[in-house]
Amino acid sequence: MDGVRPQQSTAGFGELLRIWRERIGLTQQVLADLATLSVRAIRDMESGRVQRPRQETVRLLADALRLEGSNRSVFEAAARRHALAEEPRDEPTAPPVARGAIVGRELEVEVLADALAVHGDRLITVAGLGGAGKTRLVLEVARRLHLASRWSVRWIDCDRLPVAGLVRRADLARAIADLPGVIGERPTLLVLDGADAGVDAALLDELFLRCPGLRVLITARVAQPLPGGQVIPLAPLPTPGPELDHDPVALAEVGAVRLLLSHLRRLRPGYRLEVDEAPAVAALCRQLDGLPGALELVAGWSTVLSPRQLVARLADGPFHLAPPPAGYGGRADVGAALGAALDRLTLGQRDLLERLAAEPGDWSGEDAAELSGRPPHECLAAMHELLANGLIRSVPARDGVRFTVLNLFRRFCAGTGAHVPHARLELATAS
Repeated sequence: MDGVRPQQSTAGFGELLRIWRERIGLTQQVLADLATLSVRAIRDMESGRVQRPRQETVRLLADALRLEGSNRSVFEAAARRHALAEEPRDEPTAPPVARGAIVGRELEVEVLADALAVHGDRLITVAGLGGAGKTRLVLEVARRLHLASRWSVRWIDCDRLPVAGLVRRADLARAIADLPGVIGERPTLLVLDGADAGVDAALLDELFLRCPGLRVLITARVAQPLPGGQVIPLAPLPTPGPELDHDPVALAEVGAVRLLLSHLRRLRPGYRLEVDEAPAVAALCRQLDGLPGALELVAGWSTVLSPRQLVARLADGPFHLAPPPAGYGGRADVGAALGAALDRLTLGQRDLLERLAAEPGDWSGEDAAELSGRPPHECLAAMHELLANGLIRSVPARDGVRFTVLNLFRRFCAGTGAHVPHARLELATAS
């Protein structure tokens, strides 16, 4: 091969790996096969997510790239620079410590972490109904990036900024005034949690320009359109179908059930899901749509009520269940969250939602268009807004994407005429 190019002699290991791979025309998958490594390992090294490759890994890569002489020496030296480099004098800033375990969100955590660290997305908003677990999900993503990739995390709770409302340029600038000067080349994640009133897009543009390693992750109940941003709607956890009601083993694998059981076992040590109680546990998860905050609240009553008793208590409507006296920190009201989500809809979107709520079971976009009598593109646009607001959710289907209206919303409309100013079901976890 040709001699070492000057710019390669000072390149980082990940960059050098990519340069040599592309120079000889290999894809990441082909290189992974030749080196007997996973394609994910190649991807993580090239992106900088893995900066300390093992000596054996470096040898396998050098062999697969057919590096010899000075080229091989430079390649191995780049790996050693990462392995032996002193840590920065300022330790990367850690995210806040979560107060409880995260359950049932493994896939979402993986997707978000990869989007930021591997694929290079710089601006992502996680949107969803209050109580869906947006804050807890983002906490886990931030923790993973901090521990695995040594990212600094700057966390701003927008609800606690001195001035309520829009996260304005001055407010946010004060909160992150030292950010450009301290991150250097270190990747940094800026989290704007609870930015429901919006974010100054011009300020974000300025930050991205001054901080090339910056990524921004926003949580909000409704997403604000931001240039270059990606919006990820966060649905409640999957709920079990009735066919699993008498199969405790299969039931315990469903996301919503897993979360509810994790709460029950903490409050009732030794609790086991038995066949006779499985239908009630499944019914609770379905009644509450797998909404993490609602499941936590219901579990709080499990010290004095069995799952079957809780199902009976919820029969008259979930919005009559107050929080237990020994609650779990801050609370959000799911009735108020549903009401606020409704208030954000246009009359046309709300009319479509009420029509769909009257239909049993699930339906497709084509079904919704036929039911509404509107042109398909208008109906699909309205469905997109309903999904982003967390009022409908997608369901598994073999014949394409299908949807259903949240059971909570059906009960909300049936009992209140779609408007409850003082609903009582309060959620114990951050949204």
